[in-house]
Amino acid sequence: MILRSASILTLLLIQLHSGLNQASVEAAKPNIIVIYTDDQGYGDVSALNPDAKFQTPNMDRLAKEGIAFTNAHSADSVCSPSRYGLLTGRYCWRTRMKQHVMLAEGECLITDQRMTLASLLGENGYDTGMVGKWHLGMDFPGTPKNRDWSKPVLNMPLDKGFDYYYGIPASLNYGILAWFEGRYAVVPPTLFTNKKPNDRMSDYRIMPPYDTTPEQTKEKLGQPGFEIAPDFIDNECLTRFADKAIDWMSQKTEAAKQGTPFFLYLPFTSPHYPVCPRPEFHGQGECGAYGEFVIETDYHIGRVLDFLETSGIDDNTLILFTSDNGPEYHWKQSLENYQHDSRGGYRGSKRYVYEGGHRVPFMVRWPAGIEQPARQYDGLVGQVDILSTVAELIGASLPVDAGEDSQSFLSVLQSTDPKHQRLPLINHGNDARYAITDQNWKLILPSEKHDAELFDLATDPLETNNVLEQNPEVADRLKKKINEIITQGRTTPGSAQPNDTGYWKDLFWMLPDQYEELAIQPVSATR
Repeated sequence: MILRSASILTLLLIQLHSGLNQASVEAAKPNIIVIYTDDQGYGDVSALNPDAKFQTPNMDRLAKEGIAFTNAHSADSVCSPSRYGLLTGRYCWRTRMKQHVMLAEGECLITDQRMTLASLLGENGYDTGMVGKWHLGMDFPGTPKNRDWSKPVLNMPLDKGFDYYYGIPASLNYGILAWFEGRYAVVPPTLFTNKKPNDRMSDYRIMPPYDTTPEQTKEKLGQPGFEIAPDFIDNECLTRFADKAIDWMSQKTEAAKQGTPFFLYLPFTSPHYPVCPRPEFHGQGECGAYGEFVIETDYHIGRVLDFLETSGIDDNTLILFTSDNGPEYHWKQSLENYQHDSRGGYRGSKRYVYEGGHRVPFMVRWPAGIEQPARQYDGLVGQVDILSTVAELIGASLPVDAGEDSQSFLSVLQSTDPKHQRLPLINHGNDARYAITDQNWKLILPSEKHDAELFDLATDPLETNNVLEQNPEVADRLKKKINEIITQGRTTPGSAQPNDTGYWKDLFWMLPDQYEELAIQPVSATR
């Protein structure tokens, strides 16, 4: 009887200890903020570019108080595909979108069944909010000639795992511009406009006065008008987004302190065109309006950091900061006029498969969770890896049909000597070119207009010397690996998953019969 009582007591103590450990795990779950800039190149962060012609003290702070990843890559070299990869851990070229970007209106690229960062975290006890630019498709009520703005917007962030949404549908040049909160425009987009000259940059502005018909806009500007709300103006985006993000976090602060963490996705519209810094930032830096716009972006990141400190939740809040792709064509003007290289010296820029198109700023700051901050990590990582990293962080398992191209880099945060080795990473250019990088080797596959290229990034990070002829066996190995990753529907271990389409013509180096044959072979990659 005594032995039995002792056994019961021991069991109770074990259960109590287990429960306390689980409670500790739950309490330790960090708040998570993903800050996503738009068209910001690797060289547009002063901590990464000693020759930068402007300073970014708040972005620099993320590096100095966290980890600067110097070999991190967006999932694509243009906007919508990168955002899809960031939120789903899956390459966008597996969907119906093989090139280009979404318009403001259209069927959302993320299907209802697809797990996202938001749905993963929501299912694991997080409050989830998004503030900023979506650009993955929305279903608006009616047609441009027959809208009913009293009806809700469908197939949008609130249907993809987010509890709260405030923002705009897409890039500012695609129209349907209004401040949307939840499923409704705060002020409906009942007027019309199009691009107007920008007197401070060689791009455009989206600003009043607006027109009552699209035909009036065409008569004035030479292009039909797109839909816009009377209270919308381009240079208010950053301020409004930062204001709303801080307001939403302030509503979640007490719950976060009590063990219900939050996830905030904050995709800014800068420094994407239109380059329109607020007047108070004019004259700052030494790179004209573009530098001022990045400085303004940095200022709002500083506002977020200040809020976290004053609210008492800074220590256990993980901030991940990165950009959707490399810089826009303006990088040539910045380099010529101001000696500022937005690419950070890398070859190519937005739309291209070379490093300048997708090697982007990437910093992680988490005071309570990063081992020895102020580190630099030079190993290969991708934005598609965020989903698996977050899943491992919160102790969640991904189903077999989620995050197929996502590999956790949590060990990099938790150890100064991580044993992390990225599986081959695929990058994609808007000119239908594909590249695969395995450690220091990068193979760019042939396309209809371009031959294959092979670079040793360890000795030639600027991709100046094609060494394909000297290393045919490396090229053959990488070609075999990219074929496997494409046809198996995943990079990581697990059962093969279908791509959303069959063979597509951009797989120039692979015949349709080869695609079908390889698609039935088992995956050999190991995580």
